This record gives sequence, C-alpha cells and structure tokens, in this order.
Amino acid sequence: MPGSSHERSDAARNRQLLLDATEELVRECGADAVTMDAVAKKAGVGKGTVFRRFGNRAGLMLALLDQSDQKLQWAYMFGPPPLGPGAPGLDRLIAFGRARLELVEVEGDVRKNADLGGQYSGPPYNIAKTHVSLLLRQAGAPGDIGLLADTLLASLDAGLVLHQIRARGYTPEQIGDHWERLVRQVTATPAQ
Repeated sequence: MPGSSHERSDAARNRQLLLDATEELVRECGADAVTMDAVAKKAGVGKGTVFRRFGNRAGLMLALLDQSDQKLQWAYMFGPPPLGPGAPGLDRLIAFGRARLELVEVEGDVRKNADLGGQYSGPPYNIAKTHVSLLLRQAGAPGDIGLLADTLLASLDAGLVLHQIRARGYTPEQIGDHWERLVRQVTATPAQ
C-alpha cells in the first residue's frame, strides 16, 4: 500500500499528517502560497518538525508528489477495474488518463514548485510510461509504442492541463472526454 515503509509508526503518522496538511493547503490556496509555517500550523506541529522531516519546501513538495504517484500506481496495479487489472487495455488506458486528470488540482501547482530536473528520466514518469505502453500493446495500438506513450502522457501534463482549465476555460470533464477520443484514435487499427 502507498506510504508503507520501515519507519516508526509515530513517524509515519506525523509524515502523513504533514502531507495531508500540505495537500489541503494546496487545494485551498495553491502551492505558491504554501509555506513551512502554514503546514506546521495546519498540522498542529512545530515548524522544526516540518524541516526535520522534509528538509525544505522543495522536499515537502516532492514528498507530496511521490505520495500521489504511489497512490495512482497502486490503483492501476492492484485496484479495481477499469483502472486496475481485469478490464480490456483500451478501457484501462481511458481510466488511467481520467485518474491522472483528477490529480491535476494538487499536482499541477506542486510540480511547478518542486525541483523536477530529470522529470522524464525518473521513476514516476518511467513507471507511468511503462504502464501506458503495456496498455497500448494490449489495445493493439499500431506504431512506435514508446513514442506513442510519451505523446499520450504529454497531453496529461499537469502544467498543460491547468493552463487548459484556468486560461482556456475547459472543464476537467471536457479534457477527460478529449483524452478518451485521443486514446480511441491512436489505438484504432488502420484500414487495410
């Protein structure tokens, strides 16, 4: 399950308390406005506890992203269909995109505030790309699967999706419907 490790139970509880407080603050006022002081106050702990646990603000933001990535990974590896195993590849791919879009409210602003050098070579991106590639193969998509997976994942980029919502006026539902049309188009086999 996401977040499980070998840390003491009280340390794990404090870590989760701090991450929950951070996520609430991001939802309430955006990641730009989140400070270590505000997180400590919201969680009911001293500011030093936040710094000891995460080092700095970027470390806190990276931990929040890591938690989000782990939850989504667990859902598509072990959760119920259509996101989890047991549904056809096409249905799972559509569910994956919609699940990623649900995370944009928090992740979009957080990704802008975290140091993400190497974001396309790190484990979270590569795990998502491997999953999307697998589902594309299961759905019988033609073409270069790796390149197609990168292209599909680019359309789910949190920064882009936030721009589409905030500046262009699209709703998350419209973007999700577009994702589904895009997936159906790229997995359709060409006419003979």
